[in-house]
Amino acid sequence: METVTAPEVVAAVVFALAVLHTFSTKVFARLAHQNSSHAGLWHLLAEVEVVFGFWAFVLIAALFLLTGKTDAVEYVESRNFTEPMFVFVIMVIAASRPILHFGVAAVRVLATGMLLPHSLATFFLCLSLVPLLGSFITEPAAMTLAALMLRDRFMMQGLSERFKYATLGVLFVNVSIGGTLTSFGAPPVLMVAATWEWTTSFMLATFGWKAAIAVLVNATVLTVIFRRELLSIRPPEVLEAPSKMPAMVILIHLAFLVGVVVFAHHPAVFMGLFLFFLGYTEAYERHQDRLILREGLLVAFFLAGLVVLGGLQQWWLQPTLIGVEPDILFFLAVGLTAITDNAALTYLASLVEGVSAEFKYAIVAGAVTGGGLTIIANAPNPAGMAILKSSFTDESISPLGLFIAALLPTVVAAAAFLAF
Repeated sequence: METVTAPEVVAAVVFALAVLHTFSTKVFARLAHQNSSHAGLWHLLAEVEVVFGFWAFVLIAALFLLTGKTDAVEYVESRNFTEPMFVFVIMVIAASRPILHFGVAAVRVLATGMLLPHSLATFFLCLSLVPLLGSFITEPAAMTLAALMLRDRFMMQGLSERFKYATLGVLFVNVSIGGTLTSFGAPPVLMVAATWEWTTSFMLATFGWKAAIAVLVNATVLTVIFRRELLSIRPPEVLEAPSKMPAMVILIHLAFLVGVVVFAHHPAVFMGLFLFFLGYTEAYERHQDRLILREGLLVAFFLAGLVVLGGLQQWWLQPTLIGVEPDILFFLAVGLTAITDNAALTYLASLVEGVSAEFKYAIVAGAVTGGGLTIIANAPNPAGMAILKSSFTDESISPLGLFIAALLPTVVAAAAFLAF
């Protein structure tokens, strides 16, 4: 058994404090209202997107004291920040007006062809079709599109908090499992696909169709439960007045989106495309809304903090996974995903040599199943929360409320992956 080092112990403690902080943001929000002299600090600590970035700085400071400047800097530079950068870029592009216009138009056309009232059909498609689309445009892009459409069409229309939390829970779970139809759409799958030689055809046959069933069941059940509230919303033509958008502008934005997805593993390329995208939006400003740069940067900050904190958790996380029976491993992965990033969990599992096919299935299925339980469970979740939190009371989302709301759709996802 390897000796545990002081930096690893400190990193585990800091990580635990960060997780506890994530579930305590409401406390800091109340302090911000009660204590005017330090309201700014409390408000900052109440921002969920800031939590892991803040504690990452605490960890780095501790490493400076424990190991010295050279080792601390080397550790930070050894981290791979490609995923936070990618999520930032794809989130900003996917939320641009031409992309959103295209997505809303596509959903509207499909909803019109369904034998359902327009509001029910639109809600169902936002929670089913768009999350499944994450298998092709990546989960962060699907989360951004779905969250924006849900916010503007439903969440800002004075519906109950119960409806909002239930919608958030299903959205997070469906996006997490909806990216498993391909080998590149979901971050936890992406982490193991090359190592385990999992192709898109393998993912579709082994995971994808099961995930699609769970997504459709979750979206259908939620639509039925809240049909009365959904039918009480104003007609869509009042809320979604058509606006002119040149087809060429939409095509160019889609080309940027596809380019970033294709080069998702090459930050020098997709950041170059992003800078080109920013220049294009400035040149054709009349076809743009405000880009969500601030929201995207906060999400990237959150994920970068998770990368820094997660890099020193291998000493306890990997041994926890070894030697566990597949059925138990599935539920263990679901639980661990709730307190760690599911991509980090599958990445650590990919480092274990000589594991069985049952081990691989259990760890990935469990990781994507638990991806909706907390904000830190899946990389796209902070993006969804950043977009949707303004529609909740006090512009804040309770981590406990999210956890409870995601439990039932998580059970449905677990049943789909275990029963078939």
